[in-house]
Amino acid sequence: MKFINIGFGNMVSSSRIIAIVSPESAPIKRMVQESKERGMLIDATYGRRTRAVLYTDSGHTVLSALQPETVAGRLNGKEPLFEEEEND
Repeated sequence: MKFINIGFGNMVSSSRIIAIVSPESAPIKRMVQESKERGMLIDATYGRRTRAVLYTDSGHTVLSALQPETVAGRLNGKEPLFEEEEND
């Protein structure tokens, strides 16, 4: 089983991720709220701004402070040279 770092030392199983999206659109915001109401939301932002929303095959929604491109790069094995965790 391979794990990817989604920021701040938090890991997610790469084989369980089905989508990585930006949290900006209204439909994504609604899906995040619905996940929270069902108790299926995992907030891994450590209080930072949410920059990526990961959906898993188990129905869980994971919030990350990293850009979707960064998470996707890590998923594809292209580790960036630096972390994009900004102090917002």
